[in-house]
Amino acid sequence: MSFVRTYTKPKVFAAAVLGSLVVGALLGIVARSTNAKWLTSLLDQIGTIFTTLLQIAVIPLVFTAIVVGINSLRGLGGGRTAARLGGKTVLWFAITSFIASLIGIAIGRIFNPGSGGLGGAAATAKNADKAAKSVDHWGSWDAFINGLLPQNFVKAFSEGETLQVLFLALVIGAAAYSLGDKAKPFVDFTTSVFEVIQRYLGWIVRLAPIGIIGLIGAAVAKYGDALFRPLFSTTLAVYVGCLLVLFVVYPILLRFVAKVSPLKFFAKAGTAIQFAFASQSSSATLPLTRQSAVNLGVQPAYAAFATPLGSATKMDGCAAVFPAIAAIFVANLSGVSLNFWQYAGIVVVAVVGALATAGTTGWLTAFTLTTSFIGLDAKQVALGLALIYSVNPIMDMMRTATNVAGQIVVPVVVARGEGLLDDGILNAPTTPPQHSDDGAAARTTASPSPA
Repeated sequence: MSFVRTYTKPKVFAAAVLGSLVVGALLGIVARSTNAKWLTSLLDQIGTIFTTLLQIAVIPLVFTAIVVGINSLRGLGGGRTAARLGGKTVLWFAITSFIASLIGIAIGRIFNPGSGGLGGAAATAKNADKAAKSVDHWGSWDAFINGLLPQNFVKAFSEGETLQVLFLALVIGAAAYSLGDKAKPFVDFTTSVFEVIQRYLGWIVRLAPIGIIGLIGAAVAKYGDALFRPLFSTTLAVYVGCLLVLFVVYPILLRFVAKVSPLKFFAKAGTAIQFAFASQSSSATLPLTRQSAVNLGVQPAYAAFATPLGSATKMDGCAAVFPAIAAIFVANLSGVSLNFWQYAGIVVVAVVGALATAGTTGWLTAFTLTTSFIGLDAKQVALGLALIYSVNPIMDMMRTATNVAGQIVVPVVVARGEGLLDDGILNAPTTPPQHSDDGAAARTTASPSPA
């Protein structure tokens, strides 16, 4: 068996990811303790290259996946069926976001991050400047609404405006659906592009451990424990909140609503969740997310629609748990006690503002929209954001893993209610998903169960 095939096995890959966390931290400590600027620069460059390689695929992936997904619904019935499935999917997105935001608030109240001060720690000038610009750009609903509609098709793609590309994909996908056979050449071409992007991501997946070494190593080398210690309670709160959603909320929904064994779910979705943790990108994980849903028995046509939509708008880690805890963190830094209506505002943003989390900066837009909506001081928000930047790579791993798990859970829940879940495939052994999968493997692992 070749090295590549062995390396990409789920258990081997997971061990490589965990090992890369340790190696990255050790290299970061060495770079900081010896003042080896060349090593810090090298680690930073490795992390940046890995992140860039993932981001290259985000825009074309979002557009092609959603266009293909919308048109895949044709095989499940007419326009009313598509509308019903879309409505139920969005409704369950909102329900789980509501629950996740309540958990975030509860954990935030228990841990009370930022209440003990920062022990003299301060954000770097670079992060402070970056945070101020982010708050100016993302910190209002006006900016969100104005950023939704593209000035023109080409500009949305060339400037990497994920939210605008998402809007265009929904509109163009619906237009292609309404044209039927007339749009078939366009849909076929888009499908081919989508498959090419999946193959590209399949190659990048294998670089994840190297990328993690760079990301974690650079963070440790730059900040050491000067900010990690004061922000430990915030980071721990995010992990605890996400773990509760991941291993309590989702299993309850799977067991009692979808009638699916949580153990079976994690066995089949584990590869996607692991890669989400490593890559910190729901979009880059999308091919694995879609195939995991298919392996769990979800009708491939519905999975092709629900998982791309979820990768852009369904983020319980980034848009529900995290902003709730981060808002409490900023409030404590400001010496402000949040009232009932401000907590209610956090929940409202988590439920109705999920669309704002589209793209690789979903946590940032969710954070700034939440804090501005509940009226926290913009300067304190910028300070909190600048501090969070220093530990964001560590937080983002858990947030993204939670996001992706939810993006698989909801299609399973909806598919069960709509009679689109094949128990034959669900209960049959399947090989771990790869980025090159097209769903055919899962469809042939078991004969369809009787209707």
